Amino acid sequence: MRSIFRGRKRRKSEQTAKVEDTTTRVSSSLQENIDNINEKLCRSQDLVFRSIEFNGQKGVLVFIEPLTDQSQVQKSIIKPLLKVREGKLEEVIIATYLRQTENFDEIIEHLVRGDSILLFNRSEQAFIVGTDATEKRSLREPDNETVVRGAHDGLVENIRVNLYNIRHRIQNPNLTVKFFRVGSETRSKLALIYMRNLAHPDLVKEVEKRINAIRTDTIISPGFMTEFMEDCPASPFPQVLYTERPDRVVSNLMEGRVVMLGEGDPTAVVLPVTLFAFYQTPDDYHSRWMIGSFVRFVRLMSFLIAFLLPSLYIAIVEFHPEVLPISLIYSLKSSIEPIPFPAIIEALLMELTVELIREAGIRLPSRVGQTIGIVGGLVIGDAVVRAGLVSNTMLIVVALTAISSFVVPSHEMSTAIRVLRFPQMLAAFSFGFFGIAVGMVIIFMHLVKLESFGTPYLAPFAPLRVKDMKDTFIRLPIWKLNQRPHDPHPQRMKQEEPSRGWKDDEDN
Repeated sequence: MRSIFRGRKRRKSEQTAKVEDTTTRVSSSLQENIDNINEKLCRSQDLVFRSIEFNGQKGVLVFIEPLTDQSQVQKSIIKPLLKVREGKLEEVIIATYLRQTENFDEIIEHLVRGDSILLFNRSEQAFIVGTDATEKRSLREPDNETVVRGAHDGLVENIRVNLYNIRHRIQNPNLTVKFFRVGSETRSKLALIYMRNLAHPDLVKEVEKRINAIRTDTIISPGFMTEFMEDCPASPFPQVLYTERPDRVVSNLMEGRVVMLGEGDPTAVVLPVTLFAFYQTPDDYHSRWMIGSFVRFVRLMSFLIAFLLPSLYIAIVEFHPEVLPISLIYSLKSSIEPIPFPAIIEALLMELTVELIREAGIRLPSRVGQTIGIVGGLVIGDAVVRAGLVSNTMLIVVALTAISSFVVPSHEMSTAIRVLRFPQMLAAFSFGFFGIAVGMVIIFMHLVKLESFGTPYLAPFAPLRVKDMKDTFIRLPIWKLNQRPHDPHPQRMKQEEPSRGWKDDEDN
């Protein structure tokens, strides 16, 4: 999540390449130029080659589909070349930007910007035609991932537009896109995106293997797909990160992770992930590091509050009132004495009521949903207290729990906390603090064992890696975050040193 907002140490190979920089020239062989372009752009499948013929010479038109205005290519290049077969190319093509070059590196640079390239056999000159797409559609910020500062656009249902947003932010030939068709009946289009020089090769192979192993009739969204691919389907904790923000996608790509996009769905799937990735937001990096660290710490504390507060209240009321001060015990006793139900029934009644109000607010139109949430909470809360069904203290506990669950940035992680809260409440009602401790140990053992595509879920704490703790509970200054995290390394895959810059040199 963090690499887009800070610099990185260069690897030795990159430094050496700069010293030995030599200009690569366009070859007179058309096939050799095509092969070189494919090699430079990692044989990315969104790279388009269109055969043409002009002045009796065979040629090819090259462009990257998501970055190029298709209507402009058709109008400015293809139609004029089909109409006029001979002459000067500068007089035939009706593009605003047209120039020649012999520099092959310049060709690659213009391709990743969205321009088109014309190459001819037995010619060492290449023509660069300006055809980059300017997306005019309003890309609205996702409602569930709003930020105070930063980009305010979001992904949409069109996979080509989403690839444009990503490639527009990463103008780098190492960005690789691979397309798949999943679902025997629907043949849904899926894009797998990664940085070739950053993503671990074994991770990419493993993801491709799991995609190809999917056997189903229909894949409607990436959420369908992840259930076929995740390591532990029985776990309540999410093992992939869902996001609709292109800047968040880009920053995860720059961390060495892999991203999946599906046609017809604005959600991007990021993998592998760790527990702490669900508590990071772009706002953490758009504010000063002390402020960002404080807000993230509050966010992580909300996890414990939402998970443990109702069970702690039940355990104290039923088993351990001695842990409270005497004055507070008297106040608590006077509050719960008129209530005919035990604390567990109070908690279940209020928690289910909150869940009903939450679901009603989601399903109704936005303005009505907000009104129902506020009015429903106030009216029902006041009514149940006046009726003597729930104590004032329980109402405060449930309200704090609900607010804490809203603080979690990820909807999937918030849902997991809401589900696990109920067995914790039952354990607290049965065994008090001992039941809570046993429940916490079981969950912690599950988290330690859990993996996301071979990456330990609790990394960098289990296994312990002190260097990667700079951006977990707190965020250190950006100039301190000078190395990529180690967590994308697949633990159960080949244990060999990556050869293409996946991990920074330790001595650099």
